[in-house]
Amino acid sequence: MLKHLHIENYALIESLDIDLGKGFSVITGETGAGKSILLGAIGLLTGGRADLSAIQDGKQRCTLEAVFDISGYRLEDFFLEENLDYDPTECIVRRELTASGKSRAFINDTPTTVTALKRLGTRLIDIHSQHQNLLLGQEDFQLSVLDTVAAAPAVRQAYTEAYSHWKHTVRTLAKASATLEENRKDEDYLRFLVTELTELRLRPGEDDTLQQQCDMLEHAQDIKAALMQGYGLLAEGDTPVTDTLRQVRNQLSSIQKFFPEAEELAGRLDSCRIELQDIADTLESKGEDIDYEPERLEEVQTRLNTLFSLEQKHHVVSSEELITLLQEMQERLDMMDNSDEYISQLRQQEKEARAKLETIAKDLTETRAKAAGKVQKDIIASLRTLGMPNVRFLVGMSRTEEPAPSGMDKVNFLFSANLGTQPQNISQVASGGETARVMLALKAMLSGAVSLPTIIFDEIDTGVSGHIAESMANIMHDMGQHGRQVLSITHLPQIASRGQHHYKVWKEDRDNTTYSHITLLNNDERIHEIANMLSGSNVTPEAVNNARSLLGF
Repeated sequence: MLKHLHIENYALIESLDIDLGKGFSVITGETGAGKSILLGAIGLLTGGRADLSAIQDGKQRCTLEAVFDISGYRLEDFFLEENLDYDPTECIVRRELTASGKSRAFINDTPTTVTALKRLGTRLIDIHSQHQNLLLGQEDFQLSVLDTVAAAPAVRQAYTEAYSHWKHTVRTLAKASATLEENRKDEDYLRFLVTELTELRLRPGEDDTLQQQCDMLEHAQDIKAALMQGYGLLAEGDTPVTDTLRQVRNQLSSIQKFFPEAEELAGRLDSCRIELQDIADTLESKGEDIDYEPERLEEVQTRLNTLFSLEQKHHVVSSEELITLLQEMQERLDMMDNSDEYISQLRQQEKEARAKLETIAKDLTETRAKAAGKVQKDIIASLRTLGMPNVRFLVGMSRTEEPAPSGMDKVNFLFSANLGTQPQNISQVASGGETARVMLALKAMLSGAVSLPTIIFDEIDTGVSGHIAESMANIMHDMGQHGRQVLSITHLPQIASRGQHHYKVWKEDRDNTTYSHITLLNNDERIHEIANMLSGSNVTPEAVNNARSLLGF
């Protein structure tokens, strides 16, 4: 239940604080006084789209806040899922808009998302505006009515899961079939490519190894000459480096008795000489192994050219990528070779998923068919109290050929208000006033099936008057007697007089600016307001007496 509403710097509202009561309340006021602004504010608090132009001119920020009594509405799951503090009795929702374009949302003073506000809002408030009457002719809405009355969430959930699984099998089969068909077009060429790459016996890193070999073979003479020349400088000739080091070492050994440091230096020279001798031996050995091999060079260059051509052909840059590509193409061939069995398995899976789905869809249809009978009975009873003694209201149901996310049922509300007229699609034959009455009857019925704390009717009385308006008021009053809060924005005195609480929206001009206000009326103010609704601005004694009579004062 909406207990308190605070609005600041929003549209024509400078600052507003209002407490709202239980049961059936009415809101009246002249056209343009600001009733729609209140609905807009509540819409924002329940996750509606932010419109920065709604911030009052000259202000940097607007703040909207609502306090809800959530006792007994079992909302623990929502607060747990959203990781929000939970108070079993009260919930505070706040929305802030700034002129710079920022929008912030809070639940119990904790920052949250607009999506979370919307989720919570759908469980706290139902705002019925005039444009929602258009929903009456939409199949999705009609189907949701049946599901709400059927109250079989387990069956709907089972269908949703089965539908999701079936669609997955359909997509998998379609993708596999399309892939197979595409592969079949290129099968011969694909087999040629696999054979071509397989015969090469590719090795990881082969292209790098071959390039190194090619470089060595192309420069074999230069390499051999450099190695042997290096060997000659170290170990041959008139003054080999190794002999020179030996001579220096002998000189140091001859003085080590008189110069002790010479022993260490001689040892270091020995180490150098031994290392250089080893290097010289290695240079000699490597040099003797190097030979110019034109046949081997041609063989390596041919292999390299083959690899390079294939890499260009397949748009890769290494032998590793060629090997990966070969594996992928081989897998495609394997799939084609086993495609008949694979596709057969997928078809069987789709068939089984479809059969299971249709079984659950049948259960869902049965729950809706039972609900359809109740909907017809309840709506006809309500509409007769609303001045339609000859009304006929039927819920037409037929089965669809293909499953849909909502089931395999096609629903159509059929309506006739007069004798001798066959029921037809309600959106085609119901007048505005008739549509309003049907929607009220539906809302009254649905409110008994769904534990929704607050319902707001925005001029649902459009197109009706007199005793029909009184009957509509009685229905809304009764809705408010079963633990619900019902608010009706109305222009009809018959409805306004039935409210347990009466709020008036009015506006004033101050400092060249128009401001909207809302006030809870006392008994005398209610008499005057309803008398004004009856006779206009010139309130007559007869209108006052009539207002007292309507109010029962």
